[in-house]
Amino acid sequence: SVVAPGKIYAADYTSPTPSNLTTAVLAMEAAYNDAAARTNPDELNLSGGNLGGLTLAPGLYTWGSGVTIPTDVTLSGGANDVWIFQISNDLDVSTGKQVLLSGNAQAKNIYWQVAGQVVMHANAHVAGILLSKTQVTLQTSATLTGRIYAQALIALDNNAITAP
Repeated sequence: SVVAPGKIYAADYTSPTPSNLTTAVLAMEAAYNDAAARTNPDELNLSGGNLGGLTLAPGLYTWGSGVTIPTDVTLSGGANDVWIFQISNDLDVSTGKQVLLSGNAQAKNIYWQVAGQVVMHANAHVAGILLSKTQVTLQTSATLTGRIYAQALIALDNNAITAP
């Protein structure tokens, strides 16, 4: 089962859902392209893509590889601070690991722009807006405070998604 207190669209739902889905896909592509087009990163290829144990300040982070979160990572900042993560391959969050927020950081100001796929393993938790060029998979009991947008597939398995 999935708990999603927002909107879920599928192409085979009754009208007007297919046209709403098209609108949502176009908006997702615009958001993805906007995040991907940002230049002059504050950090380039930070820790070779291994974010485990780090505390990250607001800013633009860019990787020419995939990113892994093998241990908890903390995003620390104020209520109006923004984090944009440009990832040219996959984002992989290990089982039971979390993206934690400190200070007054807010999930609505965190953008994960991922050219590959996003995999959140069982019981993992992420905060932010997931923008995947391909697919997002939340394994059993993984949770998200944010939103999920993918251009190909979103696979869910007993997950809770809370709008930011």
